[in-house]
Amino acid sequence: MGYEPTLSENGRIAYDPDIPLDESCYREASTADIFVLIVGGRYGSLASDDRTELSGDFYERYESITKKEYESAAKREIPMYILVESQVMSEFETYRKNKNNKNIDYAHVDSVNVFRFLDIILSRRRNNPVYQFSHYNEIESWLKEQWSGYFRELINRRSESKQLLSLNDKVAELSAINTSLQRYLEEVVSSLSTPEKAQEIIKSEHKKLLEEKVIREFSSISLVRELVDFGNLNLEEVIEAYGSAKSLENLAEMLGEISSGFVNADAAVDHWKRNPDVVDRINNGRSILGKSRLDFE
Repeated sequence: MGYEPTLSENGRIAYDPDIPLDESCYREASTADIFVLIVGGRYGSLASDDRTELSGDFYERYESITKKEYESAAKREIPMYILVESQVMSEFETYRKNKNNKNIDYAHVDSVNVFRFLDIILSRRRNNPVYQFSHYNEIESWLKEQWSGYFRELINRRSESKQLLSLNDKVAELSAINTSLQRYLEEVVSSLSTPEKAQEIIKSEHKKLLEEKVIREFSSISLVRELVDFGNLNLEEVIEAYGSAKSLENLAEMLGEISSGFVNADAAVDHWKRNPDVVDRINNGRSILGKSRLDFE
């Protein structure tokens, strides 16, 4: 259709000899302009950082390269277009009603992880359009419709850019007005109340503003957004875990518990030990919450 697909089988991925092959795939996925995910009956190969000893059991859980490519693109908010084979989607609905029943033989998928992957995709709040297909021409037609609509949206955004510049000026003006109003209200409260009552009200409002600022800064951290978006965790639960953890191992355990298995504590600790920059980002969140740095036990 006139686009340049990045496909490993076509030699389009530049592999780094110093890292596992699949890590190069994740890097490419995270730099794509558009990410097209086609979900069929095969879950895919084991990711290099997953140490599961595969036995071939249908219900065995592990991380596949395809799933991690998807996650790499999703973290960067790359536009997603997800196509699911109709027969797989039909069996997925059966799986949803029988999650705890391991006596069912599924005909169109080779691993229960396909269904778990679809669960994650469909639970996302945005950037997850899903289309069922039976033939390849349906894929082509749907993508053409979607991308023409996306192109129109980009044209509209261009025309709105001038309005945004004007809006930025107004926001700056409102910020100055807000500062003046805050000083004015403090003076009003002080004049209408006793000095002690006035100070109590002012301190209370300042505390609320500070708490809201902390929550905004904390929720903007990439690791926190991943837990909320992909693990469907409540932000308050993540804040509690970050704030009360006694060590990095303890934090991993707490996140594993509240995420119902989405976070594998042992795998998380192993990943953190190999990536000091992730530990720094974790402690950045601790700093925002006013907590001391976490280390390994």
